[in-house]
Amino acid sequence: MSARKLGSIGSLQQNVTVEARQARLTLSPDAVVIHKNGIEFRSEIGFARWVEMTVSLQSPHDGGRVHCTGVVVDCSGSKHTGYHVSMVFTGLSKQAEARLSLMARPPLN
Repeated sequence: MSARKLGSIGSLQQNVTVEARQARLTLSPDAVVIHKNGIEFRSEIGFARWVEMTVSLQSPHDGGRVHCTGVVVDCSGSKHTGYHVSMVFTGLSKQAEARLSLMARPPLN
């Protein structure tokens, strides 16, 4: 997975909040890539794999918020260049899945 700015289909209206035991991050919408089952983002802080985190996203379509729990599956980079974090959501409700599908970037062919 690679980090890209979100296009108009996957854009957010507000910042994304990511919380882990050791940190609380507020990310700008253009620093996050949303997938139907997870997110990718750039961070100044590195995270260990399998750390559980919570994420709060707001839909650009209806303004509804989605709160998700997930785990970090990859974190690469350094304190000098920043980190690229990939996270997979766990235990999503049907409503959260539907809302994330609307916010997700369409798959690249």
